[in-house]
Amino acid sequence: MHYILSDIHGNERRFLSILKQIDLKPEDTLYVLGDVIDRHPWGLRILRKLMAMPNARLILGNHEYMMLRALGHPVDDNVDDGTALPHWYRNGGNVTHRHWKFLRKSVRKEIIDYLHSLPLNRDIEVNETKYKLVHAAPLENWEQNTDHRYLNPTHFTVWYRIKDDEPMPEGCTVLFGHTPTRHFQDQRPMEPWYGENRIGIDCGCAYPETGPDSDWGRLACLRLEDGKVFYAEN
Repeated sequence: MHYILSDIHGNERRFLSILKQIDLKPEDTLYVLGDVIDRHPWGLRILRKLMAMPNARLILGNHEYMMLRALGHPVDDNVDDGTALPHWYRNGGNVTHRHWKFLRKSVRKEIIDYLHSLPLNRDIEVNETKYKLVHAAPLENWEQNTDHRYLNPTHFTVWYRIKDDEPMPEGCTVLFGHTPTRHFQDQRPMEPWYGENRIGIDCGCAYPETGPDSDWGRLACLRLEDGKVFYAEN
């Protein structure tokens, strides 16, 4: 079985709830579309668990991208100009950085090396259907990008916001996270969004669990073989 998960954002309780429900077997694969860290406290612990799982496959998200840049290990030529750490903190990275400081140097190196090895997109095929797994956008769409905020293909692929009607690569369905599905449909709590040749699965796990917006967010996991969606228990 092939399971798709995205934007865990340090919420270990929800992550473990999903793992319990899907009950991964050795022949199964869990694909995580980036943004394991930040917002909630336990991103690094979740990341290390995924690193140790032989059947887990991760894609680089913008939050891992921000962390690497802030720590002086960028994955592209967007080096720190003095804004990287404040930018990371504004996006919920302070809680991750706090835990990072307590890690041994050898563990830090393992994490950095692992994140540097991650792809930006993955192509898979399930039941004769082709899927392109991305965090924010397909690399192919960089060529048609006209927004000068995006500095290079890597920056574009982890930060761009997919629109509901823009062209996608032909011959496949794009599975993406990054943009909460409330941007496409009015479902509260959020559910995966199904557009033309694209499926958004970020159901707002980054949202706070208390307060006025607490009933928006949850963690969703999509099984590709039958389209079943698993939601973390609240």
